[in-house]
Amino acid sequence: MLDWLKRDPRQEPSVTLCGRDVPIALRRMERARRMTMRLAPDGSAVRITLPPYVRESEALAFARSRMAWLEKQLRAVPEASELTDGAQILFRGASLVLAHDPAAPRRVVLGAETLEVGGPTSSLPSRLARWMQGEARPLLEEDLAEYCARAGQPTPALSLSSAKRRWGSCAADGAIRINWRLVMAPDAVRRSVVAHEVAHLVHFDHSPAFHHCLKTIFEGSVHEANRWLKAHGRSLYVPFG
Repeated sequence: MLDWLKRDPRQEPSVTLCGRDVPIALRRMERARRMTMRLAPDGSAVRITLPPYVRESEALAFARSRMAWLEKQLRAVPEASELTDGAQILFRGASLVLAHDPAAPRRVVLGAETLEVGGPTSSLPSRLARWMQGEARPLLEEDLAEYCARAGQPTPALSLSSAKRRWGSCAADGAIRINWRLVMAPDAVRRSVVAHEVAHLVHFDHSPAFHHCLKTIFEGSVHEANRWLKAHGRSLYVPFG
């Protein structure tokens, strides 16, 4: 076995990057025409999408050939920072100062430039995450209803995702899941992901027809939204792990 490739007891492949083993998640897609590879936003896995006819060994060799690129991507993953008084935290694209007073009420108060919250420090991350999720749901539900109306599709129920590898998903049965962390991104970025999944309700692929549908229903620049996620998306995973 090659020294770069190691397996855990369940025989899942991994690659050694920057001195640590990173799992390789293989996903076969019938409509995929070529292999694509990316690092999960939090650096927890290397994701490879491959066509049905490509062998696993080819995918693993592909990862090996791009180890330098993968290590560069891994080094770019922001380091986790503790959520304490004075920390910076994103909300709808704005950088806010976390104002934490343990003696104050636990509820979160959104100010013009601050997020004020009380209660014990130990439960601060979980309470802020729940508040973010509570803020995300109505925004995402409104986005979903709007884009479904534009696409001429019935509005499915929305599920919030905590996935560390995907911003959104549309299942074959039309179920849509959106990562709640997108509430920290600028509105246009969050909305682009919702529009993307709604376009899959019309075209369950990434064909030219899909991209035309997405361009038709989304009012902004998909390219600019994707560029923001590529540059800053990993930072959305830092505050809450």
